[in-house]
Amino acid sequence: MNPELAVDICRKAIQTILMCAAPMLIVALVVGLLVSIFQAATQINEQTLTFVPKIVAVFITLLIFGSWVIKIVTVFTIGLFDVMATV
Repeated sequence: MNPELAVDICRKAIQTILMCAAPMLIVALVVGLLVSIFQAATQINEQTLTFVPKIVAVFITLLIFGSWVIKIVTVFTIGLFDVMATV
């Protein structure tokens, strides 16, 4: 295995990780921002109020995008096995 191939595999792995995590991270960011704005406007400083909406939103996003994430990971894994078979 040459260094270029190893770097390419690592680059594709990082790209796959970012693509799979992006929907959940974006939703958590938006929900956290909305809850923070709500807390600032109402002056409610309850620490647990920030966690429950984020957990629910990320879970719903995972249910929506779960099949897409599995497809992306499967395509990456099959491509990785094809590369290992040719080396």
